[in-house]
Amino acid sequence: MTAEIRFFWERLTANYWFFPALFSICAATLAFVMLWLDRSGAADFLNDADWLIPSRPKGAADMLTVMAGSMIGVASTVFSITLVAVTYASGNYGPRLLTNFLEDRGNQLSLSVFIGAFVYALIVLRSVRAEDETPGSGAEAAATALPGFVPQLSLLVAYAMMALCVAVLVFFLNHIPSSIRINKVLEGIGRRLILAIRETYPVEDEFGDAVEQQGGEPLVAWDSGYVQMIDFEDLEAIAKKCGCTFSLKVRTGDFVHRDIPLMEIDGCQPEDVEARVRDCFTLGAFRTPSQDPQFLIDELVEIGLRALSPGINDPFTAITALHWLGAATADIGRRDLRKDICGGDADDCPVIPLPDGFDHYVKRGFGSIRSAVATSPIAAEVMLDTLSNAATPIRDEKRQSLLREEGRLLAEQARLVLKGPDLDLFESHANKFAKSFWDEAAHE
Repeated sequence: MTAEIRFFWERLTANYWFFPALFSICAATLAFVMLWLDRSGAADFLNDADWLIPSRPKGAADMLTVMAGSMIGVASTVFSITLVAVTYASGNYGPRLLTNFLEDRGNQLSLSVFIGAFVYALIVLRSVRAEDETPGSGAEAAATALPGFVPQLSLLVAYAMMALCVAVLVFFLNHIPSSIRINKVLEGIGRRLILAIRETYPVEDEFGDAVEQQGGEPLVAWDSGYVQMIDFEDLEAIAKKCGCTFSLKVRTGDFVHRDIPLMEIDGCQPEDVEARVRDCFTLGAFRTPSQDPQFLIDELVEIGLRALSPGINDPFTAITALHWLGAATADIGRRDLRKDICGGDADDCPVIPLPDGFDHYVKRGFGSIRSAVATSPIAAEVMLDTLSNAATPIRDEKRQSLLREEGRLLAEQARLVLKGPDLDLFESHANKFAKSFWDEAAHE
């Protein structure tokens, strides 16, 4: 249940409407509280303050009207600019990045502040009473020494909110062009990927073998979609209560449809736990980064492939993608890839996930982009350097050999595409790459 709540919160805050709606409610609440303080006489001291000239009803109404009108106008502009940036990014870098920009906290909070200021100004404006209007109550008449009614404290807060909006507008105008720079986009994906790897596989410098799956009766999917979340905690509780073992046949991010096995159950009948187990799987129309580092690897690969396509031909963007892919691969390579589902009782854990081998991540990353890299001399040389650098901190010989094999496959593909001096330079680089691995092996 904890994982479900966390996933629900992540998906809720990822929606572009959530923070504007939340800020609107908070702004409305703040407006009513400020007006109550003004009407109750708590702000009487402002009428006698030497540093503050009390506002007249017409001036207050004009100021709040201008504030409300300008804030909704700026909010519309912010929304339009965000859509333009999203369209540009998804068209140039790939539609998969649409979610990244919509989830961007800078964009969400900028729009939220302007919407909240609009709601606040509109509510406070309603309470301003002109000099020729009759007070609604005796308390309201006593709230100010001036003719009419002006909520001085509420107006002061409105000025502060207007100053905040100006600061947010300056931030937004700097944030948008910065956020669509390809290096910034790749950095965001790369750092998020490395963080996801460290959260998923927290144990470093250990290379244990995955627990062997026990088989059993299959429990199949009931619907079609991507596996967005697996609640391992609830699965563990169900398995221990029923005295059975669950061997998962899917990972988070896999696409399933009806009658595809989700797991194999040993020790009890699938129909006995079917309803409770299915509640532990969340299926959706799209993949999410939650519990799925491979999703972020695919984003880096997608950007690299588009950059190396003949229509774009931007090898330097692909090189940046390769650098972040190499950093993530190096981090994966020095970690224990057994998922710590049951904590200290991992050896007796009744939930056995589908193994995440290092070869799986290498193929999904470097293996997926290899054929496109082979067509670019400079990108091919950089990929060899990246593979060599990724292998440096890895202490497991089998994992190092996978990276060496990936370099060999790249060399084979490059020989089929490159010609003339480009091929000669690449061959020289490939020989240095192979020699570096043999020298390291000899040194060990």
